[in-house]
Amino acid sequence: MPANIITTDDLREFKIELFDDIKNLLSKQATGKLKKYLKSSEVMDLLQVSPGTLQNLRINGTLPYTKVGGIIYYDAEEIQNVMTSNRVQHKLNS
Repeated sequence: MPANIITTDDLREFKIELFDDIKNLLSKQATGKLKKYLKSSEVMDLLQVSPGTLQNLRINGTLPYTKVGGIIYYDAEEIQNVMTSNRVQHKLNS
C-alpha cells in the first residue's frame, strides 16, 4: 500500500484554505444572506410550521413565493419582512 507523505507546506496550505473558507462562511452569516431563496422544507424548519400551515400562508397571501417547475421557493428577505411586519408588541400599563 503506497504511502502519501504530507509536508509542513501541505499542512500550511490546507490551513490557509480552511481559514479562508471559514471567513467566507462567517461573513455570509454576519450579513444574514446565506441563501437568497429557501425551499418549503427549509421554511417549515425555520418557522416551525407544518406543511398545511405553510400552504395556508401561501394561499392567504401572507408569504409570497415563486414556483419553478414543481418546486416552491421563498425569498429569505421577504420572510424576514413578513415576520417583522406581523410583530406584536404589548404595552405594559405603568
